Amino acid sequence: MGLPFLDSFSAAAGRGVWHADELGLADAQVVATGHAALDAELPGGGWPVGAMTELLQGAPEAHVWRLLLPALAQAVETRGGPVVLIGAPYEPCGPSLAAQGLPVEALMWIKSDAPAARLWACEQALRCADVAAVLAWLPQARVGELRRLQLAAAQHDVMLFVCRPESAARGASPARLRLQVERCEADASQIELHILKRRGPPLSSPVMLPARNERMTALLAAARLRRKLRLQQQGTVPAGDTATSATVVRIDAWKGGPNALDRIAVVA
Repeated sequence: MGLPFLDSFSAAAGRGVWHADELGLADAQVVATGHAALDAELPGGGWPVGAMTELLQGAPEAHVWRLLLPALAQAVETRGGPVVLIGAPYEPCGPSLAAQGLPVEALMWIKSDAPAARLWACEQALRCADVAAVLAWLPQARVGELRRLQLAAAQHDVMLFVCRPESAARGASPARLRLQVERCEADASQIELHILKRRGPPLSSPVMLPARNERMTALLAAARLRRKLRLQQQGTVPAGDTATSATVVRIDAWKGGPNALDRIAVVA
């Protein structure tokens, strides 16, 4: 004789259980990536909020802005606070980012070559209530240190992206989501996203995205043309022709308390 109670319980339980051969649902808030093809492969359809997303790259800044700009701009608009850049290898190009929706005054660039200082700054930024998102380059971070950052992101409900070298793919990581980002060898106008870790089955083929935003390509071409015409008219290259960029805070030799980042001027 059947057991209706157990049968009904099993059916109800099955509806709430994630199966490894299915793409999982997000168990927290997500922010759309701005790339439909990528959203379709991520649990909940976007970057997780309150969790770490790990980006593995051959070059330290390859395609990061192309990949993250839509979500970072949305996070700034929603939360009103800055995006904190920690250990960025190059100075952000303010006009380029602003043209794609991320105003330069919403950036805080923290420079430091010391791994411990970068980790400290990252943890302090995650504790700041007004911070919209944190983007950190931590090539030497260990698993225990990353786990601490993952917990801080979860406790304070902040979107956290950590950039590490491709070699880190061989090791374990507490990141909720891990992606390997690289240029497509067959087509330089495309980038390949290999999803190494997600709540779902392995992805057999990479997600392909255009390497450059179409609107940004047109704007850069127009800017180059205007500059060329201006130089031709002037006959000289103007000295000190630099663009306004993000607020820069050096922390190499600076020490503060547990909430020291709250006392730093976040925007210019």
